[in-house]
Order: sequence, then C-alpha cells, then structure tokens
Amino acid sequence: MNSWSLSFEPLLSWQFLALILVPLAILALAGLWFRRRGALLRLAALVALGAALLNPVLLDENREPLQSVVALVVDRSASQDIGDRTAQTDQALTVLQEKLAHLKQFEVRVVETGRADAADERTETRLFSALDGAFRDVPPSRIGGAIMITDGEVHDVPAGAPGFHAPLHALITGREGEKDRRIRFEKAPRFGIVGKPLDMTYRVITSGGEAGQVDVRVSVNGQQVSVERAVIGQEMPLRLTIPNAGRNIIEVAVDHEDGEITDINNRSVALVDGIRENLRVLLVSGEPHAGERTWRNLLKSDASVDLVHFTILRPPEKQDGTPINELSLIAFPTRELFVDKINEFDLIIFDRYQHRDVLPILYYDYIAEYVEKGGALLIAAGPEYAGPQSIARTPLLPALPAMPTGEVVEKGFYPRLTDLGKRHPVTRGLEGSTAEPPHWSRWFRTIAVDHPEGEVVMKGADDRPLLVLDHKGEGRVGMFLSDQGWLWARGFEGGGPHVPLYRRIAHWLMKEPELEEERLTADGRGMTLEVRRQTMSDNPGNAQVITPSGKPMTVPLTQSEPGIFTGSAVTKEIGLYQVANGNLSTLAHIGPINAPEFGDMVSTEDVLRPQAEKTGGSVRRLASTSSVNVPGIVPVRGNADASGRDWIGLKTTNDSVLKSVGRVPLFGGFFGLGLLLMALGAMWYREGR
Repeated sequence: MNSWSLSFEPLLSWQFLALILVPLAILALAGLWFRRRGALLRLAALVALGAALLNPVLLDENREPLQSVVALVVDRSASQDIGDRTAQTDQALTVLQEKLAHLKQFEVRVVETGRADAADERTETRLFSALDGAFRDVPPSRIGGAIMITDGEVHDVPAGAPGFHAPLHALITGREGEKDRRIRFEKAPRFGIVGKPLDMTYRVITSGGEAGQVDVRVSVNGQQVSVERAVIGQEMPLRLTIPNAGRNIIEVAVDHEDGEITDINNRSVALVDGIRENLRVLLVSGEPHAGERTWRNLLKSDASVDLVHFTILRPPEKQDGTPINELSLIAFPTRELFVDKINEFDLIIFDRYQHRDVLPILYYDYIAEYVEKGGALLIAAGPEYAGPQSIARTPLLPALPAMPTGEVVEKGFYPRLTDLGKRHPVTRGLEGSTAEPPHWSRWFRTIAVDHPEGEVVMKGADDRPLLVLDHKGEGRVGMFLSDQGWLWARGFEGGGPHVPLYRRIAHWLMKEPELEEERLTADGRGMTLEVRRQTMSDNPGNAQVITPSGKPMTVPLTQSEPGIFTGSAVTKEIGLYQVANGNLSTLAHIGPINAPEFGDMVSTEDVLRPQAEKTGGSVRRLASTSSVNVPGIVPVRGNADASGRDWIGLKTTNDSVLKSVGRVPLFGGFFGLGLLLMALGAMWYREGR
C-alpha cells in the first residue's frame, strides 16, 4: 500500500529563516497595502525564496497494513464437561477458526483455560485473566475484539468495562431451561470440640424455582449419621457431634433429580478440626520416691491435661491414734475417685502403687471394668510390683498385661527398642535409639515378668520386657517395668528422651489418632493424592482409591521408614476420594472445598451480557433445537455496529508498518533554481520599467 505526503526539510534553522523571511514578508505586505508598483511580483519572489529555503519534499511511503488481533477464549473448565457442551465448544471453535482464516486482516489467538494442573486454577472459570494474557503484548489500537466460547459461568468478571476498546462477544454452550439442584454449607465452623455438639447450617437450591422439601443425607468421615428434612431455598440448621480429634469430613448430600444436568454439586463438604477438651488424668503415687515427680511434672506441663495427683503418705498400717481433726493430711477420696467419677478420667496411672487396703478390694474390680469399657490404665512398676502386696494379686489382674515373677533385676542396662518398638508409633524414631549403644543413659532396675501379653516395644536388662502396651476390651493398658526413668529426667550420663516417650505413652493410652498402630490417612496436595499407612505389619499392600466420579484406582505403598508406608498419585478430578487399605478406610478431598466451579452449573447468558454490552458486543446461545449456530464474522471500522441478528463484528485497525520511502524534492535541482530566478527576474524586470 502506497501513500503520498508532503514534508519540509529546511536548508537553514528556523531561527535564521525567520530572520530572513519575516522582514521581507513585512516589506512585501506593506507594498501590497500601499499598492506599490510591483508588489505582487515581489510577494511571488518572496514565496519562491521561502519555498526554496523550506525545501518541500514529496514523500512516497510504501506501507504494509497490520492485522487486528482477535482472541478466541475457550472455556475448558469442569462445568463444560456436562452434557454436549464440550462437543458444542469444539464445533464452534472449528467453525470460527475456518471463518477467521478467510479474513486476512485478523490475527487469531486461541487461548484455552480451565485445564491447568494446579488445583486452584481448576476451581474457577477465569476467562478474563486468560483474555488479559492474550492481549498483553498488543497495542490498544490493534485489538480487534474477543470471542468467548463458554457456558457463561465466569468467576473473574471485572467490575468495570474491559480494558480495551473493541467488541466482546460470548457464545454460550448448553441448552435453554437447564435444570439443576445443588446444596451448600452456609455456616461451617473450622473447629469443634470432640464429643460436643457443633452447630452448622446448609441450604438446598434449585434452578427451576422448585419448592417443597427434600431428604438430606448427613455423613461424618464417610459414615452416614442422619437423614434431615430440608425446605428448598431455606437455610437449615444442622447439629452434629464431632467424633475424633484432628480432621473430620462433614458431608451433606441430596438425591439426584430426574432431568438434572449433573449431580456433582448434589453434595457439599466441610472440614472440621476436632479439638479435645482437656484430658483428665488421675495419678496415684504409692509412696514418695526419687522419680515420683517425673510423671507429675510432665503431665502438669501439658496444657491439654487436667491432672489430679494423690500420694499415699499415710497407709492404714501407720495409724497411731492421732485424731482425724488434728491431721493435716486429707482423707483419700477413694469412693469419689474410683466409683462416682471414675468414668470422667481419660487415664489412671499407678506409680509404684501397692495394695495396702487404702483401696477396698472391690474397687480394683471397678478399675478393671473401667478399662474393659474403654478406659486407660498405666502401671509404672517398681519393686512393689514383684512383692507380696503387688496389685497383680488383686481383682485388677484381668486388666494387667504381665504377671510378675517376683524377681527384681538390679543391673545396669541401656533401654533398647524391640523390633516391634522400631515400628510402634509410641517408640518409633526416639532420639538416640538408632545408635548402639543408644545415645541415652543407663538404668539399673528391671521388674521381671512372665509371658507378657500385647506388644513389648522396649527391653531392659538381659532383653527382659521393659515397656508393654496392650489392648484390653475397648480400653488400653501400659506397663513400665522400671521406676528409673527419672535418671533421664535428671540428666544422668547425658539423660534421655523421657519427655517424648512419657508423653507418647500417655497419649497412646488416651487414644490419640496420631499414635494408633494401624492408621490410614490421606490428604490432597494440589492435585496430588498422598496416602500414609501406619502399621505394625511388614507389607500392608496397595491402597485402593475410588475417585469422585466413581472410578477405581490403585496407589502402591512403599516403606518410607519402619512402620510407615506412603504412596501418591496425580489426580485429575476435584472432590472427595475414598481410600481403603485392608480393613481401614478414610476420605481425602482434592482441591479447594466447595469450589465455585462446582456451584451453579446451569449455563447462563446473564453473567457476560453487561460486559458485552459495554463494548458493543453480543451474547448468544450456540445451541438450537438440533445443531450449533455459529454467527458470521464481519470486519467493522471505528464505531460501527458490531453485531446483528446472525453476525458478529470485529474491529479492523488502521495501523501499518513503513517498509520504504521515496523522496521527490519539489524545489531541488535546476527546476527549483529556475523557478527562483524567474521570480526574482520578473521582480527586477518590473522595477526596471
């Protein structure tokens, strides 16, 4: 494309030109004003001189016109997988590309969004962010417009007009009058007290204005706990009891309705972290000894533990006739602790306790029953456990994991982990346990026992059992067969990890989930499902997974450390995954909870219409009764209409690239010199007459 233009290239600077031409112009104009003879010729000569000095040049510019940039933004989000929306999108994209290929004035950029690997980029339809990226390197004058192929559910619509002056068109997939039912949590606290009711609210919503009531299934950690009756459209209350410490998955779901476009949003999930109220521990010390305060100090330092501690300073055989009202010691509240309030304690610890008729013999049977029904008991044994007044000779016997032989081994030794102890969560990974000898101090006393039940996780002198953990009915029992753990607390020979060991024992007995021998957990990190299996076995096998869409998959588990097997798998679906291994199962949620992408999934023209109207564009549905109607494309200029009944307009640009320039000086060479001399000569000729 060639264009002509006139340019001036002065032979002198503008200041010198002014000094020469301005006085001459004044004289010439004065001559005209006073009608002097030859004034017109002098003015013509002045014009010729000025033109010669200004040096006018005729430019012949060879320009290549630039193309307008048009963005085709294609919505590939999860909601586009519903029905035949994907087919409509693909067909529309193909037709648009073919039509635009015949219009050479447009450069087409296709941007597909919604299929990113990152979970947070797949939970919202962000078409305007993709559009901004497509136009980032394009000058505003070259933007020809944008065409979005989407179901209309867009979550990043700007508050104002788009940042370009070109038409925005939207082609909506889906069908008119689609029907959908969905449920969502309105109020879902992030934390709850274990064993206490938690108040939540939810709402059932329909797109077609449906009224009435529906059944809502309520599940906690994969187990259905109730069926609620909900009024459609109203915020409904929900009261649940949090069963476990740590993460709990609360799910509400409604049945699929005939004619619904999808049931993906027929369920909603809330994650609630269960927090235990302070654990109540009863510590009974049989008599003062060097390590008596070790357990007390440890439990008192734990903010999650309420400790009740009694030390038997005055056993019955030490009665000396002193009147009760003159004693400074309180009476041991045996009935209150071991009958009336025994079930209020999460753990009972007997620290070097022996039977001295402080407790009636029947109360030991109450303690054994307390353990059988889910309580926790720890025996910190000393020499008394091997003597004639051992609590092993009471009705507490059914709850004990080991019977004493009567022997007390007085011999220095390093406490060591057994093979089971290296895998057990109570003792696994104790600092210093991997060295030989272990990097902690020696102990000097072990209480010998016969045929211990349960799991021996630590061994003492001559490989005798040192720490025994056992399940009794619904409860748990631990037995520490030495009273010399205080040597670690006092730093003897460098001390040892008494704090983590004692704390783990106490929390295992109180059934903390993290310390379960057999435990299966799963979590989502981005779009990766991570599975962790805690087990005492050598090979738990693979984890079986069911995806949100119901497809099965297998995740191989490999040992990462003794007692821990892990595995991971990259997933494509956002939602709730069911994970199973052996007789254990758990749930994991991949991606953000209740993401906007899975909220309202009915296709709509209303979201994008305001933006399209601000730019002179249009919003229309692709689907008719039986086919996809893609409008024609018409190039438009300036502020012309950009849409019609069956066509959409895209703006063309006037921008171009200069390829070459041809110069033709108008007063150059002999031609210019001749004109100048002719003008001056005519002036002199007239003056001479």
